[in-house]
Amino acid sequence: MERRRPRPIEPALPAIFSRDAERLMPDAVYRDLVATLFTMTGPVIGFGIIYALVGILVYFSGSDLAILALVATGAFLTVRRVLLIQRYHKSGGANQTVEMLKSWERRYAGLTYAFAALIAILNLRVLSAHQPLVHLATVSLIFTFGAGIVSRNAGRPRLCLFGQAISVLPVAAGMMIHAAVGSPQPLHAQFFLFEGMLLVVVALMSIQSVKHLYKSTVDHLTAKHDLATLARFDPLTGLANRLLVREEFQARMASCLIENQVAVHYLDLDGFKTINDQFGHPAGDRLLVQAAQRLTATIRSDDVVARLGGDEFLVIQPVVQHPDQAELLARRIIKQLSEPYSIEGTDMRISVSIGIALAPTNGLDLDRLMECADGALYHSKAKGKAQVNFCDGSNPDAQKQAAVTKTSGR
Repeated sequence: MERRRPRPIEPALPAIFSRDAERLMPDAVYRDLVATLFTMTGPVIGFGIIYALVGILVYFSGSDLAILALVATGAFLTVRRVLLIQRYHKSGGANQTVEMLKSWERRYAGLTYAFAALIAILNLRVLSAHQPLVHLATVSLIFTFGAGIVSRNAGRPRLCLFGQAISVLPVAAGMMIHAAVGSPQPLHAQFFLFEGMLLVVVALMSIQSVKHLYKSTVDHLTAKHDLATLARFDPLTGLANRLLVREEFQARMASCLIENQVAVHYLDLDGFKTINDQFGHPAGDRLLVQAAQRLTATIRSDDVVARLGGDEFLVIQPVVQHPDQAELLARRIIKQLSEPYSIEGTDMRISVSIGIALAPTNGLDLDRLMECADGALYHSKAKGKAQVNFCDGSNPDAQKQAAVTKTSGR
């Protein structure tokens, strides 16, 4: 389960560009936002081609070898950006650690800033050419780059801010300086002053758009992950629920059944109803939370523990080479969960009964295995508290019926 941290409901404009905004973001949302950067192969290649075409047109208009050098550098950066995206996906994509994702993002941002600088240099190089069509073509690169970075990378506001600043501010400053240079053309100074201010105004408007898009994107992704969490985790204990345990079971079955078995442990707390009746449901809930914590601390990292509802739990134990390993885990769980509990200063005691089914011995379908383990659990209940019993492979209903004849129920 992804760790969650509080986040501001309405971030102020400076806040979304600060590193604090990243620290307040849930890891799952950060993963999704970074992943969007590495889906831009088409736009990266497309803009690289546009930059090269504009650069070549500028070169043929003035035969400036420096322009060809810029075109070659642009092609080199485009290839680097595409290769970076490919390496990111080969390295595991969004499934990598947050620290690794931050490293990938820094590399992506560095190449983006380098391309923004190339756009600015190209514009500054042709600023004194006094060729309106050439100037129009190079300035259009700034607007195209800005529109692209806002629409595709708004989820990374610092990237948008610095990318816009690098491509816009040097050119705007150059235009205002150029406006002060005397020229026989009418309204020369006024047009360049206006164009420089236009670039700055459009960039500021873009940053406002980034603020809106960023908040909308983060809210949407946070809601999506919250819903996914609610759908897969028990809200009281934080353990997996039936949906997630089914997904985890299928994932482990594929890799564990070649040479090993998978054990399904069905758990029921002994004496929990008495706790609820005597101390109330809030105390019962706190006991369930403590029991879940003990379960989590008892199992291995590859095991899965889930709450099925009420006081029933399920443990999936993969890589079982012999049934004794499953029984050993079950008895360790019984020992840990049978230790005293302290709820609001009151000592309480419960125990746990367990039924175990083995895949593939008792089947491969999770529902079938759970029914089989549940039937074995009835036998454990019939023997008394804190018992463990294996499924014998018979019909689960028949197992339950046989156990019911020996006990008054669970």
